Amino acid sequence: SAVGRGPEVPFRSEAYGISAIARGKELRLTLSALDPAAGPPAQDLVFRFGMSGSFRLCPAAELPRHAHLRFLTRESPPRALCFVDPRRFGSWRLGDAWQPERGPCVVSEYQAFRENVLKNLEDRAFDKPICEVLLNQKYFNGIGNYLRAEILYRSKIPPFEKARTVLEALKEREQERRKKDPSMTLSKKVKLRQENPDLLELCHSVPMEVIMAEKQLLDPEHPDNYSSFKNWLQCYLVPGMSSLRDRSGRTIWFQGEPGPMAPKGEPRKAPRKKSPQLKAEPESPSPKVSSFVAKEEQEVKEEQEEQEVKEEQEEQADRPRKGRARGRRTVSAAPAPPEVPQSVRRSRRTSARRGTGEPGSA
Repeated sequence: SAVGRGPEVPFRSEAYGISAIARGKELRLTLSALDPAAGPPAQDLVFRFGMSGSFRLCPAAELPRHAHLRFLTRESPPRALCFVDPRRFGSWRLGDAWQPERGPCVVSEYQAFRENVLKNLEDRAFDKPICEVLLNQKYFNGIGNYLRAEILYRSKIPPFEKARTVLEALKEREQERRKKDPSMTLSKKVKLRQENPDLLELCHSVPMEVIMAEKQLLDPEHPDNYSSFKNWLQCYLVPGMSSLRDRSGRTIWFQGEPGPMAPKGEPRKAPRKKSPQLKAEPESPSPKVSSFVAKEEQEVKEEQEEQEVKEEQEEQADRPRKGRARGRRTVSAAPAPPEVPQSVRRSRRTSARRGTGEPGSA
């Protein structure tokens, strides 16, 4: 689009296909001509989605707002595969290279991810609370804000427990288990993980739940599906749960005690949903009680609206201004007359009464 910030894609082909592969929070698209002999060489693009980026397939005549990159089909009528990003935190770059600072994917490279964490526990990154470390893509590539809340809730770990303390204990339990039963079969290991998964196993299984049910949970075009996603959540934005802002400014949702490294201040608590029996005796509203779920949703809405206004201004600035190219005269508003000080107005009224009785002229 005219206001897109990504690089121009140097790929032109009358007939081509698109394939994709994901790794953590990145997605790589490969554009390849259907006739490799006659078409251009394949082109790779690596996407990051930010907070609001997504792909959407829609009629080419009905492009959604903020469709910053579009791939057109040759159907009649044509459709467009669009990279839509209202808040413009997402991006794409040319080439097939993943970001070098990102670790193995928690979903597709689970064993390498697990080893990468446990062999690097001396890293200073693990001096931080576990809730903050779970957002470190060097070690937890693919974990975001809602996933960390769900993972910690299921593992019953306080979010502000020191990360190294949590993971070293996990490592010790794993070593003891191997010593007790070195000949444990793979099927028995899988069964144990399913019955009592540890934190790193949950970093794999919880995202997998969303991926397996993504058509029902994450389709923004169908409100009923988003309701299904909200029902799937057990902790994040759930009424009755507590929340605190971590040191990076992100809100972590949890239940129970926050942990020894929690920032100062009492946790905020989202009010529980009232049962039908309580509606007969409504409680008087308290200024201290508010719906933090509604507040967060309102903050997101306001930020999105602010971004839309900013983009509209950018689009207006990019458009040619009508009339100037034809030499039309611009008409400017007449300057407002200077305001007369109050003391001067009072003196004029006084002199008018003392003189002819008519108000003085300025």
